[in-house]
Amino acid sequence: MTDAETLTWLLTQRRQAGADRTAIDASIHARFGRIHAVMYTDLVGFSRVVEAFGILHFLQLIQESEALFLPLIEQHGGACIKREGDSMLVLFDMPQQALAAAHAMVAATFAVNPGRAPEDRIEVCIGLGYGTVLRIDDNEVWGAEVNAASKLGEDTAKGGEVLVTDTFREALPDAPFVECGVLFGNRSIYRFSPEAR
Repeated sequence: MTDAETLTWLLTQRRQAGADRTAIDASIHARFGRIHAVMYTDLVGFSRVVEAFGILHFLQLIQESEALFLPLIEQHGGACIKREGDSMLVLFDMPQQALAAAHAMVAATFAVNPGRAPEDRIEVCIGLGYGTVLRIDDNEVWGAEVNAASKLGEDTAKGGEVLVTDTFREALPDAPFVECGVLFGNRSIYRFSPEAR
């Protein structure tokens, strides 16, 4: 059975009347639980650029951004497990790797953008989380840190900004972070701020 089939079977057992959900949950976490740093990226201005310049112009920017970012992600030990439109979901074993990759990615955009027209600029928003996730068949990942990184990268961060969850911040207590808001009403958000050192 594949991981996905095993998970489906376990979840089917979990919803049966009288199921020992505690034992089933423990089995799911034992089989699929992994500790990862999660990165979620998003490019700035999708709707605006598509409306003004057409989808092919934006597809070109996506292709160019991936050519810029994917080698940096790999160089820092990350694995891009999903690409959807202008967003990427990336996993790292350690938060230090994720933060170094994020910093390198933002720096790369600062290096390529000078002199470009506004519609040709590559601006990335990055959200980072760290904690236990459920990793299924190497290309699917679920968990609170995935949701949080997605929310930070897609909806909260501005272009060139790296935002991290409270658990990511706790894993790197000496890194230069500045508290900048609240996520889901009860989790602090931090912005990576190298100039704060």
